[in-house]
Amino acid sequence: MPSRYPNIDARLSRWVAVIAAAEALVLLATSTRYGYHRDEMYFIAAGSHAAFGYPDQPPLVPLLCWAMNALVPGSLLLLRAPSALAAAATTTLAALIARELAGGARAQVIAAACTACSGFALAVSHLVSTSTFDMLSTTVLGWLAVRAVTRGGGASLLAAGIAVGIGVEAKPQVGLVAAVMLAALIVVGPRAPLRSRWAAAGGVCAVVLAAPYAIWQQQHGWPQLTVAGNIAGTQEGGRAGFFPFQLVMVSPLLVPVWVAGLLAPFRRPTWRRLRFVSITYAALAVLYFAGNGHAYYLASLYPLLLGLGALPASEWTLRAPKRTRRLIAALALSAAISGVIALPLLPERDLQGSIAMALNPAQGETVGWPRFVQTVASAWRRIPPGERGHTAIFTANYGEAGAIELFGPAQRLPRPYSGHNGFSEWGEPPASEDRVLLIGYEDAAEAAPYFERCTTLAVVNDGVGLDNEEQGLPVLLCRVAGSWPALWPRLRHYD
Repeated sequence: MPSRYPNIDARLSRWVAVIAAAEALVLLATSTRYGYHRDEMYFIAAGSHAAFGYPDQPPLVPLLCWAMNALVPGSLLLLRAPSALAAAATTTLAALIARELAGGARAQVIAAACTACSGFALAVSHLVSTSTFDMLSTTVLGWLAVRAVTRGGGASLLAAGIAVGIGVEAKPQVGLVAAVMLAALIVVGPRAPLRSRWAAAGGVCAVVLAAPYAIWQQQHGWPQLTVAGNIAGTQEGGRAGFFPFQLVMVSPLLVPVWVAGLLAPFRRPTWRRLRFVSITYAALAVLYFAGNGHAYYLASLYPLLLGLGALPASEWTLRAPKRTRRLIAALALSAAISGVIALPLLPERDLQGSIAMALNPAQGETVGWPRFVQTVASAWRRIPPGERGHTAIFTANYGEAGAIELFGPAQRLPRPYSGHNGFSEWGEPPASEDRVLLIGYEDAAEAAPYFERCTTLAVVNDGVGLDNEEQGLPVLLCRVAGSWPALWPRLRHYD
């Protein structure tokens, strides 16, 4: 199939590599400020319990985190390096999408710069997150789909299937994107690429690569769906905040660029074959909104839209020199605002009440964990030595358990237990441990009816006055109100 975009074989601009490298360097330079995020500690713990899946996620990111931590234990720089590289790759792919549509150096640079300045991309890439790799795999899918349509390359369809299969093993959302994109191609076309053997081979590869996680989920009663249902509408203001949040996902100043990419396939006759991209975005927006999904679920599509919108933006700047200056100013201001909100730039003591915490509460989840474990250790040492052998450490959530598992050995703490998500799969305390050092409960009343006769041994204080999830919680010593086998099904929770 001949290409309709005669300049797609032009070289990728060197400035794209400069932008991607600069983004990676900024992410790496800030990676060791603050500390571990609760999810990162959980990933390391999950990776040490290798499996084809977990209640709340596929295995790829936990295994990656475990491997990075095993190579250099305690190194945040190494742990987060793959995320920085994934972000740089996503930025490069946005430029490649612009290039596929005959975008010259200017359009490529606009696509890369907008992606690199994206607040959400920076927020999920300065630490380890499944969303980082979901954004990468979805952008790879988008690039290969555009390439297959514009060039007619069958190999791109095979590669797209492989990308989806691997991407599902990091976060299953890319599988939904691929399914909706396939449906959009069937409805609005072009359908010719789907008739090729390459497309069938790509589909087979996607299914085979994603099968281990799907089978694990099926064998365990699809806990991922339970997690999704329990967390629906818990962030970004629920349905009321869903669409307003899209305006700040990249940057309020750069909304015109991705909106231009969303509308261009309907405004440009030569781009009609790309209408499936816009329809995919619109259909997913409706699905996520109707299902009360998180607003950030759409974030993985923005590099693709920025790649498309870079060409109209490039043409807009060429009509008047002052427009180029306006775009540069918008990019610079977006980078500054995104950096403050998404990156750990403020001193820890200044986080409380800051705009960074208001817009990106995940920053607060990276502060105070070593001190948290020290508090637990001080409470543990208050237990008479003869009673410690009959006492389990139990936490309300995986972040607390992950912190104790990561930092606890240095404090001579035993392994923690929790009924939260993956930790619920890794065993309950032995029957001989009829006492419990309890963390994550507001007070004895909340601990009942599972635990009784509680006394407070310590109180968590992060030392910087940051009101995060653990701040001010008591460390309780309680009796187990029954046997662990009887209580465990009631203590397990997926959220």
